Amino acid sequence: MATSIYEVSLARYASDIEVPAHRHPISDLLDLLGRRWALRVLWELRGEPLSYGALRQACDEVSTSVLAQRLRELRQAGVVAGDDARRYALTARGRELIELLGPLNEFARRWARR
Repeated sequence: MATSIYEVSLARYASDIEVPAHRHPISDLLDLLGRRWALRVLWELRGEPLSYGALRQACDEVSTSVLAQRLRELRQAGVVAGDDARRYALTARGRELIELLGPLNEFARRWARR
């Protein structure tokens, strides 16, 4: 049986953070997505794979240290994959997550027109 995106453990992508025993998978996912630049990185990877430099440029020149940390966390969470040429792409799980964010994006567009 496939593991859903909601079953990604906070401990898998951020072993330096203590995880209370009472945590819930949705909280873990929101913690990951709430990190600076995490959603933007995922959003920019929704199309074709990008090199590190192209991804950094697409993310408005996010600092190299923050981008490297987010990519490491997103890779450990199984939503982003990278190759030896430093090109990054969404995994199947990452594409599933982007599909789930689509309705949120539509809501945000309506909300912005208020």
